Amino acid sequence: MNLMQAAEFYITVNHLRDLPKESQIEIAFAGRSNAGKSSAINTMANRTRLAFVSKTPGRTQHINYFALGNERFLVDLPGYGYARVPGVVKDHWRGLLSDYLQHRIPLRGLVLIMDIRRPLTELDRVMLEWFLPTGKPVHCLLTKSDKLSNGVAQSTLRAVRAELLELSPHFSVQLFSSSKKTGVEEAEAVLARWLAPTETAEIFATGNDPI
Repeated sequence: MNLMQAAEFYITVNHLRDLPKESQIEIAFAGRSNAGKSSAINTMANRTRLAFVSKTPGRTQHINYFALGNERFLVDLPGYGYARVPGVVKDHWRGLLSDYLQHRIPLRGLVLIMDIRRPLTELDRVMLEWFLPTGKPVHCLLTKSDKLSNGVAQSTLRAVRAELLELSPHFSVQLFSSSKKTGVEEAEAVLARWLAPTETAEIFATGNDPI
């Protein structure tokens, strides 16, 4: 059984001060609202409702932690970019996301979910810019890849990979489909490396005050 299939809901937090102090390794999932983040998490965990899938984008307004065992956690971050969310909520999300991504020491890497039909939006690039100074890896899942022909999907993959490599050699990307369950093993292999206990979170420390 892969590590994701051991995931169990742990805690929901809305302020950085409430993040679990016992955490040693975290992998965060982020993405634009309606990009398929919750579906990707559920598919990788082989569950139907580990992460809540809503027809209303922007529903996830908090940071949700899922325990993987041995003080390791999957972290589901609030979706971003949904216009109907009130301005005050957007401002809170922005601060929460940027502070978490830039300063959270146990965070080992970021999985960025992007709809293959609309990859690298302005807000996706903002996320990457927030994360880039940490030196930590990003792995992008181009979800809903089954919605495109193989030729178009491969062309999009090459274009996104080229742009990511211009930003950092630690940024990678793959095709993914929750409905067809394609790309699951490739993504699992990346997460397994990040979760490996032989690596230590200290190698990713940025010199900022830990949160």
